[in-house]
Amino acid sequence: MMNDATALQGGSGDTVDVKISELTHSDSARWDQFVHGHPDATFFHQAGWRNVIEKSFGHRCYFLKLERGGQICGVLPLVHVRSLLFGNLLSSTPFCVYGGVLASDEQARRELTEHACLLARKLGVDYLELRNRTRQNPEWPSKDLYVTFRKPIDADNEKNLLAIPRKQRAMVRKGIQKNLTGLLDTGVERLYAIYSESLRNLGTPVFSKQYLRNLMDEFGSSCEIRLVLSQDVAVAGVLNFFFRDEVLPYYGGSIAAARSVAANDFMYWDVMSAASARGLKLFDFGRSKRETGSFDFKKNWGFEPQQLCYEYFLVKTRTLPDLSPKNPKYEVMINVWRRLPVAMANILGPSIAKNLG
Repeated sequence: MMNDATALQGGSGDTVDVKISELTHSDSARWDQFVHGHPDATFFHQAGWRNVIEKSFGHRCYFLKLERGGQICGVLPLVHVRSLLFGNLLSSTPFCVYGGVLASDEQARRELTEHACLLARKLGVDYLELRNRTRQNPEWPSKDLYVTFRKPIDADNEKNLLAIPRKQRAMVRKGIQKNLTGLLDTGVERLYAIYSESLRNLGTPVFSKQYLRNLMDEFGSSCEIRLVLSQDVAVAGVLNFFFRDEVLPYYGGSIAAARSVAANDFMYWDVMSAASARGLKLFDFGRSKRETGSFDFKKNWGFEPQQLCYEYFLVKTRTLPDLSPKNPKYEVMINVWRRLPVAMANILGPSIAKNLG
């Protein structure tokens, strides 16, 4: 375990012990208590991600906490991912759209950041990546590739429907007219079949089915699967995260039969409706790359893009990583993957996807 202890002089002249150490199982409740009480916290700062990532992908996690006088004043979840194809990196946090330092004050933020830089050097990674929602280290190089889409939702569902721009609202109404139904599912089988086919069509390797099970097991009622049925056949589905008063539709997709009945559009409306009925206040549409179909789709719902500030501390590389599907380095692989049978893609995909992050 990493452990770094210092002492600061308090205002009364007393010495205050400052310690940076790794999260242990016995500290998980205190960690999450700090996260849930912090205004800038996200679902992805929670301690459970360490268990999920280690069980699902085997990556070494360094979930760092800073304590003063025994009280947690900052946390930083980090994961070490090593891949011949995608590089050697330390990230907060892979497989998550948000991350970075969560601290009660600037000094704690700075100390955790410096500790992470030291760890990155010690591990000999190419770079350290912090997936911040806002700029925290203006002197570091940053990428403007990703944006997020977040918007309040109303307790009056009719107001939510009318807030959707006219053309997109027509697609939602089409799904309603086609008698689509949304329902909860307690298992991952049907969602995984839909999601894996959807990713194959995009040329993207899929995670293992066990990863979805691990998410459901770890986060319990804060993790939920909703399916869309057309004539009793599941044609679309999404795994949603819940954090405080927010809903985050996260892993979702649809099959070919969904297009003619606007099931993908209906699916997100169904999630929004259920969240409104549950008393939630914010719909987080997640991140998208600029100039992609996903980006356009979310804008069509009336969501305004908000820049994500992914910041990089370069260690062994001097250029920013480019894992975008538009990178010519991956173009051939993507085109080949789209032609694979779904069953074969599902066998080969997890060994690649575990390093995509």
